Amino acid sequence: MTLNFSAKITIDAKDKSKAIHDSVNTDNEFYPENPVKTLIEFDEKIVISVESEHLAHLRANLNSTLRLIQASYDSINQ
Repeated sequence: MTLNFSAKITIDAKDKSKAIHDSVNTDNEFYPENPVKTLIEFDEKIVISVESEHLAHLRANLNSTLRLIQASYDSINQ
């Protein structure tokens, strides 16, 4: 039996959301061999959807993505 784990996170960085999305999504698009199915969308807010057969992979992917978002937000604010 194969279990699939998934998570969906919405982030609202106000007027910085589009710039952050573009920055983080570019990194995601150039990693096609990612073992975690990751979709980063923008619709006034950043929406991250991830799915994996392995909980540890999902958690690691989310941690990395959220750190990238935080770094993008911090660099825009400086």
